[in-house]
Amino acid sequence: MIRVAVVDDEQLVRSGLRMILGTAPDIEVVAECGGGAAVDTVLGHAPDVVLLDIRMPDVDGLTVLRRLRAAQRPPVVAMLTTFDADEYLAAALRAGAAGFLLKDTDPEQLVRSVRTLAAGGSVLDPGVTPAVIGG
Repeated sequence: MIRVAVVDDEQLVRSGLRMILGTAPDIEVVAECGGGAAVDTVLGHAPDVVLLDIRMPDVDGLTVLRRLRAAQRPPVVAMLTTFDADEYLAAALRAGAAGFLLKDTDPEQLVRSVRTLAAGGSVLDPGVTPAVIGG
């Protein structure tokens, strides 16, 4: 079973992701929270994969990412955002994100992405791939 934590400041987004991922028989959302509680919640539930919003009002996702990556057993983190700005993408990848997904990702692609991340792979939304290729 792939254990997932969802960190987003919007309850509706967290609920939607839980519902989408809940359709997969091999994925379980074990935690969801806003940014302020992210590090403690994630480390307390030891998920395999974290879907982490990059922009939140109380703490930004890049700060959470850096704190999670510094943990003794860091989870795999994919940034999840409505923004495809190059500066966020580059900063997230430099900080150790294994993926960068836009919030308009197709539900089936989201499930496949979580499986890829849990298996040790990396994922990039097709909308941001040109920015990576372009440097």
